[in-house]
Amino acid sequence: MPPLVSIIIPCHNAAPWLAETLASALAQTWPQKEIIVVDDGSTDDSAAVVRGFAPRGVRLVSQPNAGAAAARNRGWREARGDFLQFLDADDLLAPDKIARQVEAAAAGGADCAYSAAWHRFTRTPAEADQTPQPLCADLDPLEFALRKFERNAMMHPAAWLVPRPLAERAGPWDEALSLDDDGEYFLRVVLAARAVRYVPDAVSYYRSGLAGSLSGSKSEAAYASAYRSLDLSTRRVLARADTPRARRACATALQLFIYESYPRAAACRRAAAARVAALGGSDLPPPGGPKFRLACRLLGWRLAKRLALLR
Repeated sequence: MPPLVSIIIPCHNAAPWLAETLASALAQTWPQKEIIVVDDGSTDDSAAVVRGFAPRGVRLVSQPNAGAAAARNRGWREARGDFLQFLDADDLLAPDKIARQVEAAAAGGADCAYSAAWHRFTRTPAEADQTPQPLCADLDPLEFALRKFERNAMMHPAAWLVPRPLAERAGPWDEALSLDDDGEYFLRVVLAARAVRYVPDAVSYYRSGLAGSLSGSKSEAAYASAYRSLDLSTRRVLARADTPRARRACATALQLFIYESYPRAAACRRAAAARVAALGGSDLPPPGGPKFRLACRLLGWRLAKRLALLR
């Protein structure tokens, strides 16, 4: 019997985009699928949108608001599939995305993580930026992690298809995390895998630019979550290979956090700076355009950053 794929959609106040996301899940050409939406305490019409899709087999699970990671774990517990497809409630899948990855897994095995091409969009997939992403390649797990840190690269949740045995080895989502819970989780999946297999003809779409999105949050709690995610991830990588390149890559990622979080998250920045020093330091320059780089040379990066934030 063909393997079953569980499409798990965490949802919190996503009514404006949810119908399009569900339509893309239902349009998957892979026939053996179940679609589970976990409504995480929404106060809008999200649950009503999902109920409208119930005749087409979409299942709604409701819980009090506990965060995206908790919603994904709940969906995983409800899932029966041989593969897990995590899909955020505002993102989209190309119709053959899952089918192409399942076909790749038939050859690659259940001990690999399967990634896909992904394109960032704001309004419609037709307008998506199709610039190749640094992590879109067949990669050894350690190479994936180092490239992620060195290039500040990402792979959004919907790009992955995870065999259930691999997900069980990696463990559940960390419910203490909010911002970058997906970065921490999927790096754990990758490090538990034999290899990352990239399926270039499988495509997912990452919606960005939404006002109030968690990924754009600048709160103290969001920065604390981002630092904890990064701290856990870099320590796991160094436990795998404490090499000069790995130390530099981890220091680079931590230094970037310092730049991006300043002047917020003082305690996290101090902890990150201590780790950078212990790893041998970082020569990463502050990120920014020519005017900002000039201001950094004249004023120092901290004052330059403060002035930039006033604009």
